[in-house]
Amino acid sequence: MRRTPARRPTMKDIARRAGVSESAVSFALNDRPGVSAATRDRVRRVAEELGWQPSTAARALSGEGAATVGLVLARPARTLGVESFFLQLVSGVQEALAVRRLGLLFQVVEDLDAECAVYRRWWAERRVDGLLVVDPRDDDPRPALLDELGLPAVVIGALDGAGEGPHGAISNLWADDAGGMTSIVGHLCDLGHRRIVHIAGLPELAHTRRRIDSLRAEADRRALPDVVSVTTDYSDAQGAAATRRVLAAPHPPTAIVYDNDVMAVAGLAVAAERGVSVPRRLSIVAWDDSVLCRNTHPPLTALARDTAGFGRRAAEQLIALLDGGPARRVRDVAPRLAARESTAPPLPHPTRSPDAPDSPARRGG
Repeated sequence: MRRTPARRPTMKDIARRAGVSESAVSFALNDRPGVSAATRDRVRRVAEELGWQPSTAARALSGEGAATVGLVLARPARTLGVESFFLQLVSGVQEALAVRRLGLLFQVVEDLDAECAVYRRWWAERRVDGLLVVDPRDDDPRPALLDELGLPAVVIGALDGAGEGPHGAISNLWADDAGGMTSIVGHLCDLGHRRIVHIAGLPELAHTRRRIDSLRAEADRRALPDVVSVTTDYSDAQGAAATRRVLAAPHPPTAIVYDNDVMAVAGLAVAAERGVSVPRRLSIVAWDDSVLCRNTHPPLTALARDTAGFGRRAAEQLIALLDGGPARRVRDVAPRLAARESTAPPLPHPTRSPDAPDSPARRGG
């Protein structure tokens, strides 16, 4: 038996039950002058009793907004399926949006040009009221575009270069990537490591450059000659390939820092495949802590932060902009290093082929 769909309550229903005109209902629900405080309260109480909600389409047509914010990610889609960072970030974003009954429109694109095209289309179609923008670049064109379109936005990650200029409706929430790398290098140096490799993410991202620059500055300050960075696409495949290359070098590193948890776990697997004991012969650090890092053997030392909280605070900054607040530039809570069993003082490197297994027989054990 076919069921009749439930009918949504309308302003006419509210007007009938409250004993006022439809225009009075419209004034009361849209917080416009023209009705008394008592009538406004009565209309809103009746609307809540009936379960009335404003139509998103009607709000868009009337210029009142779409009740939706947008997030576009310009990264290879294949790198997102196993990386926990963005899942945690979006969960925090959604937590804040749900309080205000705002929706999240999410899209993955191939490059920055495609991302900018999506912003222009969403603006023309009135699809979103504001944007969360991730992965700032050097000379990033997006802040100027958002200024041109008049779309409120929060950029997640430190703005550099052209992005730092005054933008009336763009807030910025960022964490200290340089300080995070400094703490990692300090931990490894205190353990006695001198040959450190950084297997980094996408080279065009501003935070990748800041991490590389911070590593280089710390290496110079501490007189560490054998410190290098290798860029990847954040995937486990490229992380594993980079690990194989650096471990096959004539003087392999005693410590590797990975820019995400997925590459760190892949690197741990490569070390096992090559018979390189972790942490006896190789220490491993992951940039973002996750359940992956905590459940490997050995558990991975990682840079820990409340990523869901980071996303929630970004969304709250955007909501403040949508409510008419000023643009702000906010530094988030600094990440902390969670030291676990994957880092330890290095042993003297044996005189053997890098392909030889790190077995008790070869060590004379």
